[in-house]
Amino acid sequence: MASKPHTDDVYRPKRIPKNPIKFKLQLNEEQKQAKSVILENTITLLAGGAGSGKTLLACNVALDGLLRRMYDKIIITRPTVSKEEIGFLPGDLREKMDPWVQPIYQNFFALYDKQKIEKLINDGKIEIVPVSFMRGRTFLDSMIIVDEAQNVTHEQMEMITSRIGLRSKMMICGDQHQTDLKKKADSGFKFLYTAARKIKNLEAITLISNHRDPIVEDLLKYYQEAVEKGISITTSGSYIYNSRN
Repeated sequence: MASKPHTDDVYRPKRIPKNPIKFKLQLNEEQKQAKSVILENTITLLAGGAGSGKTLLACNVALDGLLRRMYDKIIITRPTVSKEEIGFLPGDLREKMDPWVQPIYQNFFALYDKQKIEKLINDGKIEIVPVSFMRGRTFLDSMIIVDEAQNVTHEQMEMITSRIGLRSKMMICGDQHQTDLKKKADSGFKFLYTAARKIKNLEAITLISNHRDPIVEDLLKYYQEAVEKGISITTSGSYIYNSRN
């Protein structure tokens, strides 16, 4: 009588292709170092301003792992639309979410052949899951990308991070200095960032390189300084000092 396979056989790593995956865009040194940290941890927070390349890095790591058979699929989520709002939009779930995930798709297209990416999407290897649809699910053998995480509340962040199943990793991308939440203190991303290194296999990285026109960095710095000084910008473009300060 044949013996039963050892339990560890179920978790044996998949065969990984020897040849490196050739991407159209290469990571810079900062991104390469960040990628090494991501691969060493279960959850990694990628912080950085607009144009820092955090979403491109997340897409590179996820796609590289998928093509190397380290994961069975890529899960993409972002806290943009409520379950009720999605219900009123036309089309299936992918069509409903398409406007919100186009920035991520564009990063995939910039990295790899567009037709091959679209095939991965059609085959379900790249799956879009709105935050409001994640409750009750467990993602096994997956690389999970949480984009625009600065707009995730504490309750949502607790729910999202508890979706990680065996042999999965999660990258949470956000900008600590920008949030659409009414109160910055409500940001689960900012709270989790402070917990990094206090929890095993949880790490946080801040990217500082700018991959857009230099004016973007100057403008963001200008606006951030204005907010810190208590200046509000009216619709006419004039400035008003916040009376609370």
